[in-house]
Amino acid sequence: MSRSARRITATVLASGALLAAAALPATADGRDHGHHRPAQRSAVVLGEIQYDSPGRDNGSNRSLNGEWVTVTNTGRHAVNLRGWTLTDESRRSYTFDLRLAGRSSVRVHTGVGRDTRHDVYQDRRHYVWDSRDTATLRDARGHKVDSESWGGRHRGGGHRGNR
Repeated sequence: MSRSARRITATVLASGALLAAAALPATADGRDHGHHRPAQRSAVVLGEIQYDSPGRDNGSNRSLNGEWVTVTNTGRHAVNLRGWTLTDESRRSYTFDLRLAGRSSVRVHTGVGRDTRHDVYQDRRHYVWDSRDTATLRDARGHKVDSESWGGRHRGGGHRGNR
């Protein structure tokens, strides 16, 4: 091989190596490369959780509604939660049918009650959230949006504050 051919080959190989090195970080940058848009993180998250209702667990509606999970829209724009679900580890599930305003929250109570903009009710007659459990929020397509765990190797106590 001539000296010129070796230089051209070396230049091509070096250029290829540089292009490959530049492409590697792009595959792990959290972007949707099919559309060249940043992968979006949901503005809707789980907030405070009261998994052990205050007072005696006597199964009354008041006691059932003493356990709740807060879902918060941290964004400026309203989000349609219709079809979204909130589920525990035992796969007990609540399906949302509401629009959550921007920078607002809704509490999902276990017992029976009248739904409002700030409080919704699962209409259950038994407790949902155990002392060791995980609350999982999924969008209408079933994609996991957020989750919180407590008890066991997680922090204990009856109330989980904002993260």
